[in-house]
Amino acid sequence: MAKALIGYLNSDLRVPARFEVENARLRSRVNELEQLVLRLKVENDELTAAQAAVLLDLETTDELQPA
Repeated sequence: MAKALIGYLNSDLRVPARFEVENARLRSRVNELEQLVLRLKVENDELTAAQAAVLLDLETTDELQPA
C-alpha cells in the first residue's frame, strides 16, 4: 500500500519549477501579444481617421466643381 501511495504522490520537485518557468514564459508572451493588439488598434484608428479625412476632402472638392 505504501508503494502505491508513494507512486501516486508526485515527489519530483523539478516539476513545479518547470511549471513556473513555463508560466512566466506564457505570461510574457501574453503581455507581448496584448501590446501588439494595442499598437495595432492605435494604428488602425490612425488609418481610419486618415481615410475619413481623404474622403471628406474628396467630397468637398467634388462639391466645388461645376457639374
